[in-house]
Amino acid sequence: MTEAGRGELEGTVRVSEIPAKATKSTGSGNPSDRARPEAAEDSGLGGATRDSGAARDSTAGETAREAVGSAGRGAVGSAGRGAVGSAGREAVEPAGRGGESAEGAGVMGGQGVGDPMWQTSPPGSMYDYIKVASFSIGPDGLVDQWSLRAEQLFGISAERAVGMDPIEAFVDPDRRAEGQRKMAEVLDGREWTGVVPFRVPVPGGEEGLAEVYVMPTTVEGGERAALCIVVDVRTLRRIETDLAASQAIFGQSPFGFLLIDTDLRVRRANQRFATIYGGEVDDHRGRGVHDYLQSPEAERVEATLRRVLETGDSITDMHITGFVPGSEERRHWSVNLYRVHSGTGRPIGIAWLAIDNTARRAAAREAAAARRNLALLNEAGSRIGNSLDLETTARELLDVVVPNFCDLATVDLYQGLLVGDETPPGLADGSAELRRVAFASAVSDAPFVGGPAPVRVGAVHHYPFNSACSDALRTARPQEVPEEGNLIQSTLAVPMVAHDTVVGLVQFSRTKGSEPFGERDRGLAVELAARAAVCIDNARLYRREHERALILQRSLLPPGDPEASGLDIACRYLPGNAATEVGGDWFDVIELPGHRTALVVGDVMGRGLRAAVAMGELRTAVRTLALLDLEPAEVLSALDEIARGLGTPGGVQSTSRTAASRPSDKDLSEVYLATCVYAVYDSVTRRCTFANAGHLPPVLVEPGESALMLDVPPGMPLGVGGEPFEEVEVELPEGALLALYTDGLVESRDHPLDEGLQAFVGALTDPGQPPTTLRADTPRSLEDVCDHVLNTLDTHHGEDDIALLMARVQGLPEDSVGDWTLPREPRSVGRAREYARGRLLAWDLEPLVDTAELLVSELVTNALRYGEGEIRLRLLLDRTLVCEVWDAGLVQPRRRRARDTDEGGRGLQLVGLLSAAWGSRRTPRGKTVWFELPLPGGEHGLTDPAEALLSLF
Repeated sequence: MTEAGRGELEGTVRVSEIPAKATKSTGSGNPSDRARPEAAEDSGLGGATRDSGAARDSTAGETAREAVGSAGRGAVGSAGRGAVGSAGREAVEPAGRGGESAEGAGVMGGQGVGDPMWQTSPPGSMYDYIKVASFSIGPDGLVDQWSLRAEQLFGISAERAVGMDPIEAFVDPDRRAEGQRKMAEVLDGREWTGVVPFRVPVPGGEEGLAEVYVMPTTVEGGERAALCIVVDVRTLRRIETDLAASQAIFGQSPFGFLLIDTDLRVRRANQRFATIYGGEVDDHRGRGVHDYLQSPEAERVEATLRRVLETGDSITDMHITGFVPGSEERRHWSVNLYRVHSGTGRPIGIAWLAIDNTARRAAAREAAAARRNLALLNEAGSRIGNSLDLETTARELLDVVVPNFCDLATVDLYQGLLVGDETPPGLADGSAELRRVAFASAVSDAPFVGGPAPVRVGAVHHYPFNSACSDALRTARPQEVPEEGNLIQSTLAVPMVAHDTVVGLVQFSRTKGSEPFGERDRGLAVELAARAAVCIDNARLYRREHERALILQRSLLPPGDPEASGLDIACRYLPGNAATEVGGDWFDVIELPGHRTALVVGDVMGRGLRAAVAMGELRTAVRTLALLDLEPAEVLSALDEIARGLGTPGGVQSTSRTAASRPSDKDLSEVYLATCVYAVYDSVTRRCTFANAGHLPPVLVEPGESALMLDVPPGMPLGVGGEPFEEVEVELPEGALLALYTDGLVESRDHPLDEGLQAFVGALTDPGQPPTTLRADTPRSLEDVCDHVLNTLDTHHGEDDIALLMARVQGLPEDSVGDWTLPREPRSVGRAREYARGRLLAWDLEPLVDTAELLVSELVTNALRYGEGEIRLRLLLDRTLVCEVWDAGLVQPRRRRARDTDEGGRGLQLVGLLSAAWGSRRTPRGKTVWFELPLPGGEHGLTDPAEALLSLF
């Protein structure tokens, strides 16, 4: 075979023409007719041998059909195509050269130039997948022609293959004898076809299985030769398996499967896709994207298809929405796209795999909605109720729901509950007045256009009886409100129920464009309203308790500005904010006999109404003990006993008696602890005696000096018991400033106690500049000093109550004090009257002379008769006139009612009638009996002595 002939073997002639041309020269007497039965009987080379000469017609067309029957079955398999590409092309030239007849030429010449049978096959034909080769065997039984396809199939070059004995080279030794016999028959003019195992004749060569079609031919000298067409059977079987699997996958897939060509038209669709969109599978052939999807979704998908076709980038999980024929339900698909290539790598289309995930997306939306609801409830639990303020709690609810749950929301609370009424009128039928306490919107006020006028925050209103809101309040069930406006789509009126009591109403609204409220939203709205209602009800109860405790506490504090002899008093009390409960801080200013003053500041540990009540009990006890004129240490000891008995029925004595028999009762008692500092100031001597029960130390500011904390030994807090209290006496200079306070003034979360004390001392050291109306050397008023201290320190934290008591020392002048010592003799009575008359006239108190002489005479007489030691008479003039008679006797005078027949026993009665107040107190060296007279022109008029004497009888 020439090189030109070899080139023609690689041409484009269809396989159906190859057998006709190859066998035409044999005529009707083709020896293959005789060889076919033998070949069928001797198929000893490996099975699948077929007889190709049974009753065959001698025409070229019949011969062509035989060739297609043998080569086509092996080469094409399930592909259904009778074309064997390069094998057919290689088979043409040897047959033609062997003796092409006029009939054969007529067949070729009869085809037009434009006949597609003779055109070049496009890339991507079956021959890109099927391994087909051809070679020729000369008369000597050796290879004389070796095609390029043969080189690719067997891996042996033409230079090496030409001249080889194919039987010796490719057939196993145990089959070579049979192979040589078959080769002789072929060279004798017989055709043969069959499946033959082969081995590549190289070290480690691969083994294979080939279907061989051997066709006898003749060379130029008339000698017989053979043309062999070889097909790799294993490749065919793999292709057949792949095609069957592909067909099964494509046809049986539960997903919509499309093959789209390069023109973006459906080339093939599977049954699942046809079931969804209706019709038969072939009905969808040639359709485009716009036949299934609406604009603009179709344009988006078409652009994506073009991008996949151009770039080769696959698309995974592309979301597509649309409708299927006969349904108004919007469907959702997840589409995967990838470009499909031929065997040569040329793009031939796009594979479309669609999964209907409408139900999955619906379930995902439900799950997402459930997660959002849980997250919203969790956020509501953490954000609602952080404060105990009604309005703040309502705003916290709206901050949670807008815009996460709705676009607009309002909160209305019953006006009666806000002002403290337990059951406001109209609560049962929903007609009671409500106050709009909160409003929030994620949009402008436009949604109210065309609807009812909005209720402003803080306004009091009520809903009509037949309205949905009123119905929700009556039934305690959520109601859907019909909207009159043109922008609000859906509104829910949800009652706020706490402890089976409706406290208000919350409305949730969504504007048009948002999803209307569903059953799940309704349940969530009820839960949110219930949580907020509990917090609001707790805030309401707390506000009520806070207000009551504050009223109680303020009622127990000194009313107005306290006054004291020899002291300028200023005080401040700042309760904690609404977020904190009322504490037990208190202060008191108690006037004592002899122009003395008791200053008290205390703090009950704990908060709330119980702390306020305990504070009231301790304050009352302090005032009672102070009027007994006990020493400061004795007062605190008595208070300690009282504090220990506050939480136990029957007091401390009852607890002590039952502690041994029933120790468990102590666990049921409440423990009350308190700190207190108690000071007694004498305006005559300007001396102050302090006793401290675990309280912060007093601060003293002397004129021209820095402030300092007094070293008063801190005892144990009241209620602990078992430890005595110490007293410290300090002489206060004229103009000195004394400050008593509670820990709320100097301690907070941001400022530790030591830092606060230093700041307080610094604020008192530099009380600020005096007003411009005063001289530079004029001290500021105590009111200004208090304001300066509160403005300087951090007093707005609201964490605790603040009590501040400040006193500036203003001792009695010497000319306001009269002091005399009298011997124990009867003449001292008259001398005492003379001293009293003279001093009263000097003080220009003539209206008091007669009464004072009479009462002084009575007290001195009692001291002579019942007392001991020398007698001391002292007159003190300040806001009132005080007369004191001192002696060394320890027996306290006791007032009794004298009978009509008694000659004595009416002196103390007379003192009580004529004086504003009288009493006696113990002193370190005896006792003091005193009486007090109001000054002329004061609020309290003088008692007429004559009427007082007549009242005794």
